[in-house]
Amino acid sequence: MGLSTPPGRVLVLVKGWPRLSETFIAQEVLALQRLGLDQVIVSLRHPTDHERHALHRQVTAPVQYLPEYLHQEPLRVLRAVAAARRLPGWSAALKAWLTDLPRDLTCNRIRRFGQACVVAAELPAGVGWLHAHFLHTPASVARYAALLTGLPWSFSAHAKDIWTGQPWDQRAKLAEAEWGVTCSEQGRNHLAALAPEPDRVELVYHGLDFARFPAPPPARPRRDGRDATDPVVLLSVGRAVEKKGFDVLLEALARLPAQYQWRWIHIGGGPLLAALKGQAARLGLDRRISWLGARPQDQVIAQYLAADLFVLPARQAQDGDRDGLPNVLMEAQLMALPCIASRIAAIPELIDSDATGVLVPPDDVGALAAALVNLVGDPEQRDRLGRAGRARVRSAFGCAAGIDRLWRRFCDGLAGHRRGRPSAPSGALAQAQGSEPWTSPSMLR
Repeated sequence: MGLSTPPGRVLVLVKGWPRLSETFIAQEVLALQRLGLDQVIVSLRHPTDHERHALHRQVTAPVQYLPEYLHQEPLRVLRAVAAARRLPGWSAALKAWLTDLPRDLTCNRIRRFGQACVVAAELPAGVGWLHAHFLHTPASVARYAALLTGLPWSFSAHAKDIWTGQPWDQRAKLAEAEWGVTCSEQGRNHLAALAPEPDRVELVYHGLDFARFPAPPPARPRRDGRDATDPVVLLSVGRAVEKKGFDVLLEALARLPAQYQWRWIHIGGGPLLAALKGQAARLGLDRRISWLGARPQDQVIAQYLAADLFVLPARQAQDGDRDGLPNVLMEAQLMALPCIASRIAAIPELIDSDATGVLVPPDDVGALAAALVNLVGDPEQRDRLGRAGRARVRSAFGCAAGIDRLWRRFCDGLAGHRRGRPSAPSGALAQAQGSEPWTSPSMLR
């Protein structure tokens, strides 16, 4: 893109690395890496997925894990706190934390301050910016670490962190962060209303790196639900959590006419998986369902190519959690796979109902069942919607524009910080206090 190399490193704080459910983060890190951004990944948690995407294997940034729970590495935490107390920003960070603590008197709030001390005390050399993915816990660590070190920071907000966060906490972060981005217009409007200046939060769609995906099949089978030996293949990709609405989908599938021949494939882990399997058995659907669990993206793409219809009946969970703009919908549409989804969150920013897909009201079993009946039996309509959805994604949801915007943000921010403020302390400070600097971070290879 003809841009100069940014003068410094960006420390990227994430909740977990790597995570199969967060391809959008891996895609962004890799794209910025290819442009020349020097990044260090710092994860609040150790990985729990047994597999990784090819994207993760291509990321060369060093990866370091903070103490997931402070009691697991007490000496490391104590050394970090002792080192952090000598930093010029200790008083400001402690004051901010003590202000927050009575409003969120939890172990989580204590843990975030301890983790921030570790970040500040073990800061890798050359880091000039902190960036947090998600506005809840990673941004809390970034905020306290920024106060300790004097470094500027920014954030990417996504979905749950926007809708389940406390307004007082979000206001404080929005007031102190240099800037933030989010992946939906609905999310941007919500956060802009809490920010001291509305333009502090910018809409940057994740988009897709089209080069990572094969061409869709030139034509899909003309399945119409009448052949028991060749049923219509329905696909859903998403964690088994309340906001995905898979329990609603099971109820809708149970209402399909008995003569309809279909099979549903679910990809994803999640805490409600066992409950969903139990529900499917009670409804007499279990023999028509394949539960594949969490899978790497190459296997997900293979399922996009083989399926006839993608279904994501998203809803708002009881705690307020909801999707932003699910990447899986963009991926399915890029593969010319027709989609049924809920009219909620940012999904209407992607899908124009009856033109590039079908939208139904959330939690409406009857409407979802009717949409399934219409599309299961109509391969021509599926083909039309699939082609239109692909054209929409190709025209408006590539990742290049968003990555270019982030690149420029980081370049400008690093250059401005270098001109205007002294360098932050590096791992040398932690070494002087007996802590190990991040010169040999653990790598996932």
